[in-house]
Amino acid sequence: MRPVTTGPEGPDRSAASPVVTLLAGGVGGAKLAHGFAPLTPDLTVVVNTADDVELHGLAISPDLDTVMYTLAGIANTQAGWGLADETYATLEALGRLGEDTWFTLGDRDLATHIARTARLRAGARLSDITRALSSSLGVGPALLPMTDERVATLVDTAAGRLAFQDYFVARGHRDEVLGIVLEGIEHARPAPGVIPALSDADLVVLAPSNPFVSIGPILAVPGIRTALAQTRARRIGVSPVVGGRAIKGPAAAMLASLGHEVSPLGVARLYTDVLDVLCIDHADRALAPAIEDLGLEVLVTDAVMHDEADRPRFAQELLVAADLA
Repeated sequence: MRPVTTGPEGPDRSAASPVVTLLAGGVGGAKLAHGFAPLTPDLTVVVNTADDVELHGLAISPDLDTVMYTLAGIANTQAGWGLADETYATLEALGRLGEDTWFTLGDRDLATHIARTARLRAGARLSDITRALSSSLGVGPALLPMTDERVATLVDTAAGRLAFQDYFVARGHRDEVLGIVLEGIEHARPAPGVIPALSDADLVVLAPSNPFVSIGPILAVPGIRTALAQTRARRIGVSPVVGGRAIKGPAAAMLASLGHEVSPLGVARLYTDVLDVLCIDHADRALAPAIEDLGLEVLVTDAVMHDEADRPRFAQELLVAADLA
């Protein structure tokens, strides 16, 4: 926590603010980051990059951009990705030229990918590029990729091994997931600032993101899971499964096909070494004793962020649970 300053009238408690680090995937992580942002100036968001993809010669970082656009207040909140009030003239022109257009890229969104690609080709690190892009968009929290090295999520299915975006977007995540491979993970290193963000935090939060393809790749970067296990910060995870269903995306289907219980208890079993508390929804209250038997505390609340105004409400509840508010 930021040091409390002392003046002639005694300690100034208003100067203290919690240091929060959030591990995030796409939409769920972006929403929670947006909720924390007005509550503390000391927010770092470590983002999954294993679903990054190259299309049309451009380096695209979907999760980083979703979090960045959301924090900048310019995200397309209805779609959950891309920019608000977007146009698609370039994508339409690509289609007329015979190019694949299954991955939707808006005209202004393309500017982000063009800038990122040019800077990567010039030798800049993804972490430095992300910092510059975020700053240009007026984003206050620190936004960090999990690694500067290339890591790719590959999904094993009955149709064969698929690149993540082929599975998720092109095929609409309809294939049963039989296994997950993180190509390149053994050579990855935490991006600069990631380990200090974990060790120096007052609170580390695992967002309600998919535990296999969003949070899982972050924890798989050598050194990150160990740092999270050893931090003195309070560690709270948010279940992405409520009432037997994923809040968004294929998390529930993946839990089932990979042999895990489709519930917050199934999620808890994946995180027992890196969490102190699991936050679950009222709908799953009956599972609290079983989760506690795993050695975790349980926070039962309305764990769904229903609209934009609800995000700081939920973030505040997590701060209270960590005795930081």
